[in-house]
Amino acid sequence: MPDAEAQIRALEAEVATLQEIIDNAYECVVVVDRDGYITRLNRPYEELLQIPSGSALGRHVTEVIENTRMHIVVKTGVPEIGWAQRINGQDRIVQRTPIVRNGSVVGAVGKFMFKDVEELRALSQRIGLLESKVKFYEQELKQIRGAKFTFDQIVGRSQPLTQAKQLALKAAQNQASILLLGESGTGKELFAHAIHQSSGRAAGPFVKINCAAIPGDLLESELFGYEEGAFTGARKGGKPGKLELAHRGTIFLDEIGDMPMAMQAKILRAVQEREIERVGGVLTLQVDVRIIAATNADLEQRVAEGRFREDLYYRLNVIAVRLPPLRERSEDIPLLVEHGLARLAEEQGMPLRHLSPVLLEEFRRYAWPGNVRELLNLLERLVYIADGPEILPSDLPPAMAHRLQGAPREERAAGTLPNPAATDLDISIARAERAALQQALTAARGGKAEAARILGIHRSTLYDKLHKYGFS
Repeated sequence: MPDAEAQIRALEAEVATLQEIIDNAYECVVVVDRDGYITRLNRPYEELLQIPSGSALGRHVTEVIENTRMHIVVKTGVPEIGWAQRINGQDRIVQRTPIVRNGSVVGAVGKFMFKDVEELRALSQRIGLLESKVKFYEQELKQIRGAKFTFDQIVGRSQPLTQAKQLALKAAQNQASILLLGESGTGKELFAHAIHQSSGRAAGPFVKINCAAIPGDLLESELFGYEEGAFTGARKGGKPGKLELAHRGTIFLDEIGDMPMAMQAKILRAVQEREIERVGGVLTLQVDVRIIAATNADLEQRVAEGRFREDLYYRLNVIAVRLPPLRERSEDIPLLVEHGLARLAEEQGMPLRHLSPVLLEEFRRYAWPGNVRELLNLLERLVYIADGPEILPSDLPPAMAHRLQGAPREERAAGTLPNPAATDLDISIARAERAALQQALTAARGGKAEAARILGIHRSTLYDKLHKYGFS
């Protein structure tokens, strides 16, 4: 019966292989039959018990291993995991598992989970250390990728700012996309942080990207990530994009109006389908992201000019929050000055300064074309320049002194100085623009739509200019 002999030899070889595996295992292993007699005892266990090789086979387990419960497990059929067993004067952590075949217990296998309690303690300490590190890095990652500001940290009590904060807070409670509109320096990024912190996604990441600061050919890989080998210089293993990193959180797309048209189509798909593909990849990744976009551009005008996708505009403009420029909330200037000087004193370790009443009044009357950013920049400069605790008009840099004091007071109040480096030409242009607005309004008998048509500009642009020049 050559076939039978071949099968027997194959079976013997398989048994020898299994025995070799058991003997070379790190753990001590014992196998007993349904009556508690040993059928397998590997070499590490024999060495631990200091008995000759093979001498335990066929003997009852209680005769070979002290304090064993293997014979009890085969009777009860109940596994015992993580039990302590004292062998050779040391406590071992063991597991005993019944062997079930056709619904009946036919034996049991036992092995050491840990050779002694100290090994378990060492593992427990390592696990505890790893858990501490994970918690530490989670906190660090949250600080790096999380939002930093709340609505309480946005300084000001004026009606325009209060209305903007109330609308933004209401918008934060849902999952709709938000579009922040406002001039440069009005605090759009602060509002984005505060919206995230007040939303149900506050525990998730807050990821920001400036669409105008990254070249168009790199913007796609920054937003969507890339796979290894997607292009020359691609990082080994690939790289996740900002949208992927913002999963279950918020992504802030600053200067969205400057995003290239090709990228607008890809962003639209991510907003609509909630899925992305890495550059050079073939897998579709699901992303759960709330989008907050911001711009100082007139998106409606750009849509009309074909420079911004209309479908993306309506996807982003679910809730629009307009941030008022500083000239529309001049009553907030004393609070901003106080807060800014206190923060500078704390950061720089310098004595607390304050503005003279005369200079503060000049600040209230100035148009601040650079808005809060320009104000804080000037305060920092004055803190370094001024000698005494009180900052005087004489401490102003010459160019700023000219801008604050050189123009007629009514023009400063109306906001006709167009930028921080205004020249006589700038002032002349601003006067001409203001006069044109007045003439158009007069011709249209106060009608805004008609005035915009007369001037050949969009209605939202007209509103911005009316605010800029102080029209009621």
